[in-house]
Amino acid sequence: MELLPGNAATAGGQGRGPVTPPQLLAVIEAMLRELRGSGVPPVALDDDLERTLGIDSLARMELMLRLEQAFQVRMPEPLVQAAQTPRDLLRALAAASPRHGMAFVPAAAASAPAPAGTPLPDRALTLIEMLQWHVDHAGERTHVTVLGDEAPAGQLSHAALLERARALAAGLQRAGLAPGESVALMLPTSLAFFEAFTGILLAGGVPIPIYPPFRASQIEDHLRRQAHILDNGKAVLLISDEQALPAARILRAGAPALRSVVTVEQLRAPGGTLTGVAHAGDDIALLQYTSGSTGHPKGVVLTHANLLANIRAMGQALKVRPDDVFVSWLPLYHDMGLIGAWLGSLYHGIALFVMPPQAFLARPSRWLHAIQAHRGTLSAAPNFAYEILATKVPDDELRGLDLGAWRVAANGAEPVHASTLARFAQRFAPHGFDPRAMLPVYGLAENGVGLAFPPLGRGPRIDCIARAALHAAGRAEPVAETAGTQGMKVVCCGQPLAGHEIRVVDAHGTELPDRNEGRVEFRGPSATSGYFGNPDATRMLFRGEWLDTGDIGYIAEGEIYLTSRVKDLIIRAGHNIHPYDLEDAVGRLPGVREGCVAVFGATDPAGATDRVVVVAETRLREPLQRDALRQRVAELSIALLGVPADDIVLAEPRTVPKTSSGKLRRAACRALYEQGRLGAAGRPVASQLARLWLDALVRRTREPLQRGAVVLYAGWLWALSGVGAIAGTAVAVLPARAVRKRAARWVARLVLRASMLPVQVEGAEHLAIARAVVVSNHASYLDWLLLTAILPAEMSFVAKRELAQSRPLRWLLSRMGARFVERDDVRGSVADARVLLEAVQGGESLVFFPEGTLTRAPGLRGFHMGAFVTAAQAAVPLLPVTLRGTRSVLRDGSWWPRRYPVQVHVDAPLHAPTADWHGALQLRDAARQRIAASCGEPVLQA
Repeated sequence: MELLPGNAATAGGQGRGPVTPPQLLAVIEAMLRELRGSGVPPVALDDDLERTLGIDSLARMELMLRLEQAFQVRMPEPLVQAAQTPRDLLRALAAASPRHGMAFVPAAAASAPAPAGTPLPDRALTLIEMLQWHVDHAGERTHVTVLGDEAPAGQLSHAALLERARALAAGLQRAGLAPGESVALMLPTSLAFFEAFTGILLAGGVPIPIYPPFRASQIEDHLRRQAHILDNGKAVLLISDEQALPAARILRAGAPALRSVVTVEQLRAPGGTLTGVAHAGDDIALLQYTSGSTGHPKGVVLTHANLLANIRAMGQALKVRPDDVFVSWLPLYHDMGLIGAWLGSLYHGIALFVMPPQAFLARPSRWLHAIQAHRGTLSAAPNFAYEILATKVPDDELRGLDLGAWRVAANGAEPVHASTLARFAQRFAPHGFDPRAMLPVYGLAENGVGLAFPPLGRGPRIDCIARAALHAAGRAEPVAETAGTQGMKVVCCGQPLAGHEIRVVDAHGTELPDRNEGRVEFRGPSATSGYFGNPDATRMLFRGEWLDTGDIGYIAEGEIYLTSRVKDLIIRAGHNIHPYDLEDAVGRLPGVREGCVAVFGATDPAGATDRVVVVAETRLREPLQRDALRQRVAELSIALLGVPADDIVLAEPRTVPKTSSGKLRRAACRALYEQGRLGAAGRPVASQLARLWLDALVRRTREPLQRGAVVLYAGWLWALSGVGAIAGTAVAVLPARAVRKRAARWVARLVLRASMLPVQVEGAEHLAIARAVVVSNHASYLDWLLLTAILPAEMSFVAKRELAQSRPLRWLLSRMGARFVERDDVRGSVADARVLLEAVQGGESLVFFPEGTLTRAPGLRGFHMGAFVTAAQAAVPLLPVTLRGTRSVLRDGSWWPRRYPVQVHVDAPLHAPTADWHGALQLRDAARQRIAASCGEPVLQA
């Protein structure tokens, strides 16, 4: 092959001579063989990297790292990103410098952090008020620094941001922007983005951030893909940069409301003054468009109140400190980068260092070195970024790296893989990374950005469950981690943020017990009011006051575990099949393009069940190699899904559709497949057809039978409740109190036995005590019945006085020896405490629910002091009793009881060290600790 005249690439000045075309092509072909197997045709210098060789942005990054290692050079990243052919890469090698370690952005001089205890704008009702608060209190403190290639590209203080935004707002009003109109914002990561976004708000507009192209040559195609967003959002202006301006104007024909395409420089032109616009908390502050991975992007309506509620709740969960530093490469058109990184940093007044996403994709280690240089404590990224750093970055780029300051590494925006967490922690622990800093989180644009976070400092929690049980029965049954392919590892995404709730429901909207898989729904102050200009999608989003996330998952111990997306779930023969593990495994096979595998369920014309289809991109051409690959995919399908794939399509590169952010568009892939545009489907044999008909018949009959069983069981329990109420009333008229209480215990045991609830009691030997105070967590109205059946008959319940407002209930409980106490009135509480103390001193044993009340959401709440003061002053033992599972049987606010295992754990007696208040406090803390260890629910702030 020929050398390029006058452009012979040198091997980094190491005396190895110029890099020849054969040497370059050998590296490219070696990488392609690793990705796709041995059937790779020869690569030519003028082959198109994307269209011919199928090298996308991530593969381009991998190729650059390999070329740099092979020839010991540092290639100019702009030349690598702009390269369209191997010949262009050879020119980039010619311009390379020797590989003498990494030269990263130096630390920028930033303002000193706010002192500890600095207040926050907690009374701000809008984002504008939030910014103004910081301008008034710390206007000159550096807010955001945009990192460049060799030095900081620019900084903005709070005051400078407001001043520049005002100038842009005046320009927008001069361009005719009226309050409430939408403005599309298509700018790269730059100071101009922050100024323009804020300027739109100041002018009374609604920002719509959209995805900017990485390369100018693709801007027209890219903008055409954004036409739906501009049209749906009714954008009247589009703010772009000078380079994109000519092509951006093409879109005006496809977006009728779009009046003008302008640049930031044009808006900054002098002339005109800003007319003040009133802002309110319920005004729309942002239209955040979804990725469109399951259809057209939808514009999520987020008000100022929504955003501030989400930012405050996330800050509380992360315990953001004034000295925190956020380092981010996340795109600003995405909710995690826009709301989580920028607006979150702005609200908390902490330093933010940002770099363009291209900077990370070109050299991923730059992110980590920025964290080190600026002593970053907070950062976030999707799972794929952590995987790249754990497996792709060469060791010499990590030399001297210190990640000891990084205390929160949020991992979200896409499925989090347990294997990635383990690999990242193992590789970067020698560089000071604390594995407990990794924080798998869950969120969605419909709730701003964040919805559930795990507790800080705990580290990732991985649930290994039986794959077959999940597929067949929707039950997340724990198994040993050594279960191999029979086990499925699911990463815990934590508890709902403060003020928010999550529940899991079945197809009919009935809330499911713990470890039962279903649709994930949520509600809270961050929740959107719907999709802009899309009433049909908005109707589908809401289930009463709850919002449908579109995700499938389960709750265990009060924390959410996600298993699939609703639209990705494959229903086959009554089994719920999750595609992700199979996609990952097939993508790692030799000959398959990793990340270019889609597994989905296609409509079966023969019945109501789905056919499992695997589409894998490959460049293999030899029939024997393709047959071997199909066989391996079939084996993986049986091993991971428990069912064979009905069709395996080996497709050409770039066949599987993706979103602009790289997410698989399984719904679009399914549509192409059903239209016959992905390749010939395998011809079904007679046995397959018969099995599919049988599957359809089983599915048609199983679901109504299961639903009927749930209804019948609920009806049975309510009938038992009625019988129990009648029997309880009859018992209450018996003459002697001791007789009434023993009879009530007998009735409770009979009702429990008839209910068929699996009840397990541990520690019953501790109940053989003459006199005690019993405390129990309170999760369900079933708790009274359960404790009545299990505790000694002599014990009496302590009830809140509100129950005495019902005369029949007051009479019934009083006849059973219940004591009523005041919760809110201080004088009444003191008097009640004296009465309870006298009762215990007189020989009674009392049963308290120290939480005072119950709610539908899981969690152990703070304990009131009455029970513990009584036990301490009376010098009697205190028995902690833990109830587990009753919330799943009958949740507060639900009329659908379910059969679910219930456990009662009676702990060993506790004794107060002293009879005073301090002794009661120690007794309370010890009891709460024991109950917390057994209840299987999160411990909420006392």
